[in-house]
Amino acid sequence: MIFEYGKYYHLYNRTNNKEKLFPQEENHLFFLLKFQTYLSLHCSVIAYCLMPTHFHFLIRIESNDTLQISKSIGVVLRSYTRAINKRFDRNGNLFQQNTKAKEITDERYLFILLNYIHQNPLRARLVTRLEDWKYSSYRMLIDSSAMTDSHGVTVDKKFYGEYFKTSNDFKQYSEELVQSVRSEYWI
Repeated sequence: MIFEYGKYYHLYNRTNNKEKLFPQEENHLFFLLKFQTYLSLHCSVIAYCLMPTHFHFLIRIESNDTLQISKSIGVVLRSYTRAINKRFDRNGNLFQQNTKAKEITDERYLFILLNYIHQNPLRARLVTRLEDWKYSSYRMLIDSSAMTDSHGVTVDKKFYGEYFKTSNDFKQYSEELVQSVRSEYWI
């Protein structure tokens, strides 16, 4: 993966053979804490969503040490895999071989991706409202009291302040777009 300072990227990966990525509730928190620990010095998180078999992060690179970012992503995934293997007496790779890091080259796609990430649980019919999915940044973005529900990942709320006057504006925008993401943008 090649990263450049100041650019936005969509990070995502999925499990091998559609295996459950988070077998127990606390595994979500453990994964997010690993992500925050190893990557918060190098990037800001704009959005994230943890799904049963995959994850998505929308990040902005905040460090010139771009080689370290790739290494840190590897550390997060390997250490999480080791912990799951040990805890559930399993062997082998949990994730598909290469984590994808797609550069976001224009603002229009940045907002399509932002909505795509938050809409994942709804589109998968895991919830009926965006704010009902616990393992997404959406809840904390629409409700400042939900900041304690962030599961250890700090989301760059300053980004949202540049585009939306209030969290309610962001919520209204998101809800209006639930049905508008074209299928060509679904990965």
